[in-house]
Amino acid sequence: MFERFTDKARQVVVLAQEKARERRDDVIGTEHLLLGLLAVHNAPAAELLAAHAVDQDSVLADLDRMRSASGPGSDAEALAVLGIDLDEVRRQAEETFGPGALDRTRAARQRGVRRWRGGHIPFHRTAKKALELSLREALRLRHTSIGTEHLLLALLHTETGTAHQILAARGVTLDQMRIAVADQGRAAASG
Repeated sequence: MFERFTDKARQVVVLAQEKARERRDDVIGTEHLLLGLLAVHNAPAAELLAAHAVDQDSVLADLDRMRSASGPGSDAEALAVLGIDLDEVRRQAEETFGPGALDRTRAARQRGVRRWRGGHIPFHRTAKKALELSLREALRLRHTSIGTEHLLLALLHTETGTAHQILAARGVTLDQMRIAVADQGRAAASG
């Protein structure tokens, strides 16, 4: 399938791996593909996203918010709802076992340091699905190659996870982008 990708679409995939590595993520997700799309300038998808005020900084901010919402702060809030004061638990543990007692546990070490490996980073199942959907979108439009615009359309399918959530929150829809891609293609063909 990758032989059908345009040079810019291939560049998106390479950049997605770099973005996953920079963020020290274990897998390449659809959010990394979205960041890759935004990083390839003068590409059809980047132009379409810019027209909808979607840029790399706003996507990174959304990702950071999503990451922190699932981080330790949310655990403390959930425990507080149950009447458990995490600060009081820490104080009592340190009083009994010494300063930093909870930081020396295996769970604290695993939670505090994100597992990360260099080298090959695999694609998450949603990213694989997006790559498959990009082929379907290209075929649907009767295009012979898969471009960045087809990758963007694929990310707008509901089953593509994080990228879909970010774009949907910004009001970007699959139907509206299909129209924009078709218009973009007509404009390129006419001029």
